[in-house]
Amino acid sequence: MKSLASSLAVLLLAVTSHALAQDAPQLNLPRIQLTAGMHQIDAQVAHTPEQRATGLMFRRDMPLHEGMLFVFEQPAGQCFWMKNTLLPLTAAFVADDGTIVNLADMKPQTTDSHCSAKPVRYVLEMNQGWFAKRGIKPGTKLGGQLFEGRK
Repeated sequence: MKSLASSLAVLLLAVTSHALAQDAPQLNLPRIQLTAGMHQIDAQVAHTPEQRATGLMFRRDMPLHEGMLFVFEQPAGQCFWMKNTLLPLTAAFVADDGTIVNLADMKPQTTDSHCSAKPVRYVLEMNQGWFAKRGIKPGTKLGGQLFEGRK
């Protein structure tokens, strides 16, 4: 009986920890430095399916020069939504060579779908208005080691 109670307590703790982790922002992702013209971006990189699924959910704020870069295995039509995301964001859908294909402003806590205009491997999310305030539009090429040598 004592063993069963101990096992149930461990199971309950594991389930509770997992549930709490689902409602907490992911903060310890690898980072990469990108540029957009003369502007520096410190981007966290979400490259696993789990990291991409969580993205910026549950974050209450994000410094102005920071963002999140979603990296996919191959170019494809990418669509994003904002369920459980508290910050207004702009998504830049980015081709392999770093060229921004299209931009989408996204409202917090909605399930509206925002998709790439053509297949892309990268999506960069920044605070909403970051791109517009800097005059960065589709056709702008992002820089950084990730895009060097890609065509």
